[in-house]
Amino acid sequence: MRDRRNNSSTLRGCFTLAIGLVLLLLTPAHAADPRNPDWPCVQVKVPEISPAAVWAGAPFDDVGTKWQDDAKLKELVARLAARRTPLDDAQKLAAEFVTGSADKKETGRLLFAGLFDTLNALRSDVINGIERYTRRQRDFAERIRSETLALRELQDKPDADAKQVAEQADRVQWETRIFEDRRRTISFVCEVPVLIEQRLFALGRAIQQEME
Repeated sequence: MRDRRNNSSTLRGCFTLAIGLVLLLLTPAHAADPRNPDWPCVQVKVPEISPAAVWAGAPFDDVGTKWQDDAKLKELVARLAARRTPLDDAQKLAAEFVTGSADKKETGRLLFAGLFDTLNALRSDVINGIERYTRRQRDFAERIRSETLALRELQDKPDADAKQVAEQADRVQWETRIFEDRRRTISFVCEVPVLIEQRLFALGRAIQQEME
């Protein structure tokens, strides 16, 4: 009798939590901006960085992909854009590269154009990844809800198998725990686009100082 009461208590807890997860993910309130239902971050979704937001130097829209023609410059762009390169080191490397060139203004434009293209693309990839993650979480929540409903039906059977009920309840609890762990990490991931934009701005400022 005690086992049956425990199973009922476990079921009620699982069912309530599962329904809560689905309501959290499937209602417009989940998104900070209702126009972007797959965007879970409190930060406003900005698909691409505006050049004016990170660069006050000479325009570089005419550069195109010319920066890729210089192997040394292309290698430096990749190194400066990588998060494994500390920002202070990256700023120093960028400044030294511009200072050591014959035409600092043109070199600075080429270098920043490469950084802008690279970091803007990386940022867009992160944003797309966050939205894919949200959709997977929504599907996962739906699965938890379905499994919880199946658990309730199983438990309500007069001849319910206590072992089977317990196994199903354990599965729902485990998947719910996984879901919650993943949901908690999204706030950290949401900071990545901001950090990329801040890095680009800082590098642009270092380059501009040497160009001037």
